[in-house]
This record gives sequence, C-alpha cells and structure tokens, in this order.
Amino acid sequence: MTDRFRLTMAQLDPTVGDLAGNAAKARAAWEQAKAAGADMLALPEMFITGYSTQDLVRKPAFHFAAMAEIETLARDCADGPMIGIGGPYAEDGRLYNAFHILKGGKVVARQLKHFLPNYTVFDEVRQFNRGPIQGPYDAGPLRIGSPICEDAWYEDVAEAMVESGAEILVVPNGSPYRRDKFDVRMGNMVARVIENDVPLVYLNMVGGQDDQAFDGGSFVLNRGGKLAMQMPLFDEAVAHVDFVREDGVWVAVEGEKAVFPGAYEQDYRAMVLTLRDYMRKTGFKKVLLGLSGGIDSAIVATIAADALGPENVRCVMLPSEYTSQASLDDAAAVAEALGCKYDTVSIAGPRAAVTEALAPLFEGYEPDLTEENIQSRLRGLLLMAQSNKFGEMLLTTGNKSEVAVGYATIYGDMAGGYNPIKDMYKTRVFETCRWRNANHREWMLAPAGEVIPVSIIEKPPSAELRPDQRDDDSLPPYDILDGILEMLVDNDASVADCVAAGYDRETVKRVEHLIYISEYKRFQSAPGTRLTRHAFWLDRRYPIVNRFRDQSGS
Repeated sequence: MTDRFRLTMAQLDPTVGDLAGNAAKARAAWEQAKAAGADMLALPEMFITGYSTQDLVRKPAFHFAAMAEIETLARDCADGPMIGIGGPYAEDGRLYNAFHILKGGKVVARQLKHFLPNYTVFDEVRQFNRGPIQGPYDAGPLRIGSPICEDAWYEDVAEAMVESGAEILVVPNGSPYRRDKFDVRMGNMVARVIENDVPLVYLNMVGGQDDQAFDGGSFVLNRGGKLAMQMPLFDEAVAHVDFVREDGVWVAVEGEKAVFPGAYEQDYRAMVLTLRDYMRKTGFKKVLLGLSGGIDSAIVATIAADALGPENVRCVMLPSEYTSQASLDDAAAVAEALGCKYDTVSIAGPRAAVTEALAPLFEGYEPDLTEENIQSRLRGLLLMAQSNKFGEMLLTTGNKSEVAVGYATIYGDMAGGYNPIKDMYKTRVFETCRWRNANHREWMLAPAGEVIPVSIIEKPPSAELRPDQRDDDSLPPYDILDGILEMLVDNDASVADCVAAGYDRETVKRVEHLIYISEYKRFQSAPGTRLTRHAFWLDRRYPIVNRFRDQSGS
C-alpha cells in the first residue's frame, strides 16, 4: 500500500452564480494538482456556485445546473487526481449542502452537511435540508472524512467519521471574515484534532461577496494540534501538502507557514477586497464619491484607490456657502496625494432654485434641519446624475457610528451603491487613517505615504450644513458614542449594563432611541463591508416599526 498521499489545497475566489467560471477555476487548479503529482484536489464549500448564494440556491434551475456542472467537471477531469468540490445536491425533493467527490469521470461519493448554521449572516436552515452523519470516503491509500464547515465546529460529525475509519479530516469551508475570528476557527479545529487524534486540513475560500469578505487562511494540523502548514490571509493560493504514514498513522509533512498581519491591516484588507470584488463581479470599472474634506470621505477615497487604482476613482467636491476653505484645501490634497481625478460642482445654484420653489410653502417657518437636508440631497442628486452619465458607481461614506444613529440624510449622503466603512466606528476610522498613512502593501494600488493629511485627522468632524457646525453639537463625543454603541449594538447590552459601565443614563437612552428610529434608513442603505459580528444587515435584523424601549438602569 502507498505510504504517501499528496493533497492539493485550492484557496480560491469563486463568483456567485458563475457556474462555468467557477468550474474553469477548478479545472485550472486540477491541472496544477495533476502536474504536481497530487492524489486529490480539494476546493472550498459550495465552490461551484460561489458562497453565499442566499435563496438563489433554492431555485431548481440553479441547483440542477450546478449539479450538471459538477458532473461535467468529473468527466473532464477523469484522468488525474480525484477532486473534492462543494456544491448543492438535490434528491427526492430535498436539497443539501454537499461536498462532491469526483474520481474516474464520475461523482463517486458525497458528504452532506449535517449542522446548518442559522445565525449572523447564515440562513442555511432556510436553504438546505440536514444531511445524515456519514462515514468517510475512499481516497486510495487512506480514507478521508469531510465535515463541511459548521460540521467541524461540533464534536459529533468528525467523531463519527473517525470512528468509522477516517484517517484524516479535510474540512471545506465558506467562512467569512470578521475581526478576531481566526483564533476562534483555530481553537475549534485544534479541539477536533485532539479529540480524534488525526490530522486535519482546514480549507477556506477567499474573495468578496456583497458585504462579506472570505479571508482564506487555510491550514493543516497534525496530531496534538500542531500547525503543519499555514496559507495566507485574503490571497488566492494553491498549495500541496504531503501526508506520510509513520508507525501506522498519517502525518502531514510540514510546509510554509504564512505570517498574518495585525488587526488594522486585516480590516483594511477586507474593505479593499470587498470593494474590488463587488466592482469586478458586478461589472463596474470606475467609482466616484463626494469628497468633503472630512475624514470619512478621505478614507473611502483611499480604500477605493487602493482597490481599483487611482485612475478609476473620481472625487467630487460639492461646496456650499458653509464649506470652509480648509475643507476645500483638504479635499484637494487627498485627491492630489492619491492621484485621483478631482472635480468641483457647486450646489449654490441648485440650492437657490429649490429654495425659491419651496418658498411659498415654507413661508412663515423658520429654517431648520429641512434646509440642511436639502443641501445633502442636492449633493446626492448631483452625484447620482454623474454616476448615470459616466457609468461610475457612487460610493457612500457613512461610518458605523453615523449609520447606527441615523446621522445621515436618506436620499442624500446615503445615496450610493457600496460603503466600505459601513461597519467601522468613527473612532476606529481615525486610527485606520493613521495606519494607512504609515503603511503600504503590495496589494495597495494607490501611492505610499501620507495620503490623508494630518489636518483632516485632527480637525473636529463637521457636516458643514450650517455656520460653525460640529458633529458633537448633535451627538455625544465619538469616544463616548462609540463606547455606548459597541455595548448596545455589538454586544446586545441593556441600558442598565451601559450605566453600570459608567455612561450617563440620559445619554444612553438618547442613543438607544436614535438607533431604533433610524432602522428605516438602514433598511434602504447601501451594502458595505462586514468587519464585526454585529454588522448592520444580515447580522442584526430589527423591525422598522418598534415601540420597545429599555427601561432598565434607572
């Protein structure tokens, strides 16, 4: 019996719905595996369809087409290494999340996902039926068990596979990024290895899909949870790992071990990746955004330039009589430092026309938030007109603090197709700007150096919709606001919890109220990069109509 088994791990970026394109990626990886003398190629969970498909996978025309694509792939790759590839499987009116094993021109086995995640961004109970716990499949010199993603977070499936003969575990995943998640993944996989005393291969996909970044970071563990090989975060990669039989058991030969970047870089990379893939996968080539001279639009412009190249980013200043010279100078400095095209379109004329049109109706009323919002909506209108005319996707630039409390104008500065910083609180935006000024990586397409002027980072934030306006006229200071929001939104804390943490109850109640009454705005907002476990959209789903208010902490 052969005492060596070579597995090719393909950490790749599929596109949801591009069945032929995803199959072509699988074939290319198979050619690499064949050239390397591999016995098997492994691809991530639901690779043939891309992930997550949401309800698209329930459409019979779609899941049957995906199954047919896998059958074709099996025939095309008959002469060479076997393949494990994720995709749907329908049988007897039931639909499963499956890992298909291809060998000799046929699908010879399928592993069906047993534990279906139904939390945060996952809705698999809605989309799939639960498969039975199964034994391993034959891979030639050894037997392999493939718990699919969530199946490896619990003891049952892996234990049953090993008890029925699995000698290694190959775990295909579609595990999206969130801050500090890798340590949780690693902890769970080490537990499976220690419980079952077999090596484990954790294979994750990469790439952006709507709000989610898949960060790769695939790895191999030997007995005792010892790391044998580590693939990089966020990059597509193909790696070959050899297993050898020593004293009757299989051991992974140690390979390269990628070094991971810090938390700020991981978040920044996720924002760049999701925007880049959102553009590529939807067919857009260029973006524009309103560049105000403030910190939020400055970091979004930088993310866009790093993702798409400065030549594909157009910045537009839309000044009013309240726009300071400092803001004009700062906006121009950002565009110049990045190398982006910079245009100016005044809202003075349109604002005068709107004021005149509404004057008969508004006579006798004092100017208020209405007039401020008209300015923002005019900017949205002018930016969307340019988006339509030039085929550039409009980026919106509200941070998570603003999105949470509704400090944004619907149909105004909320207009746009994507928001990279939607899940980043304002205080972290400041630190991210400092990090980007001090760091440059080969995957960044914009220039190195100080691309966001210190003057932008240090000046008090302002929407500049009235004379001498500052954000803290309307909101608590951002360090206080973000602390409360992290408790109420990210940790589902009560008002009493916030008060116990030292926050003023009246301030907490005001923030809570703003969160709830802003739900309708978030319901209509652009998607944006998910960075935390409680991002607005799929992670946190609240009703628009909601009269509940927390009375604790009094």
